[in-house]
Amino acid sequence: MANNDKKANNELTLEGVLKVAMKAPGVKINRDMFLRKELMKYCIEDQLQKAIDNNPAKAGISKEIINKVSLHVINYETTKVTGLSVAASIPGGAAAVGAAAADITSYFVFVLRAVQELAYLYGFDDLDMNEDEMDSETMNALLLFIGVMFGVQGAAAALQKFADIFARHVAKNLAKKALTKGVIYPIVKKVAIKVGIRMTKQIFADTVASMIPVAGGVLSGGLTYAMFKPGCMKLRKNLMSYNLCDPEFYKENNTFDTDAEIEDIDLGDDNM
Repeated sequence: MANNDKKANNELTLEGVLKVAMKAPGVKINRDMFLRKELMKYCIEDQLQKAIDNNPAKAGISKEIINKVSLHVINYETTKVTGLSVAASIPGGAAAVGAAAADITSYFVFVLRAVQELAYLYGFDDLDMNEDEMDSETMNALLLFIGVMFGVQGAAAALQKFADIFARHVAKNLAKKALTKGVIYPIVKKVAIKVGIRMTKQIFADTVASMIPVAGGVLSGGLTYAMFKPGCMKLRKNLMSYNLCDPEFYKENNTFDTDAEIEDIDLGDDNM
């Protein structure tokens, strides 16, 4: 992680930090393995396989089960990120700035983990997090999820539009087109700016906290906890309202699979 931390110091933009965080061990969630591990005690093998091949809602797994599992996942990731934040903030003194930048990078490792886990539970396909070369659609999707976590205006509406399109289309590449057209793309850019500003403020707060060894670590851990779990819960609340995680929605077989049909979908207006 040392080289990654140095890169983060020189690339303190949201997208820059995400690119560094994506290279950290354990950040990539294997969707198939994750769903199997979290859902195996709630359903039989045939249903579990259908959840992996399609999504949990298409497999008929209830929202109640998904909500229960998602809360467990959030609590688990919150415990890990808070503990790491305390440890990262203990150096104090001249090392404080570097520790704060490293803390932010580590923080976004867990943000990315939580985003993937919640996305997969609530019906999204694999996010294709390739650490060497991530496509713009995947980065834009991640930014939307993060925007909802941070409460950026317009992010929730944009993510819901993306989820609705995803729910109605068979081909993944067709749904991803929504991330580069209409009003969704400008919202993505807004998220990157707004979260970047908030991230810079958090680095300052962590730096001040880190000046006081041990006590500063506890304070930094508290700041991380105050940001991380509420953000995850905000994202969870949005995701649980989508058709994508509603088994009843799929009984209507409401799908499309051609380029022409996606062009007809209303992506909203500029007042989002």
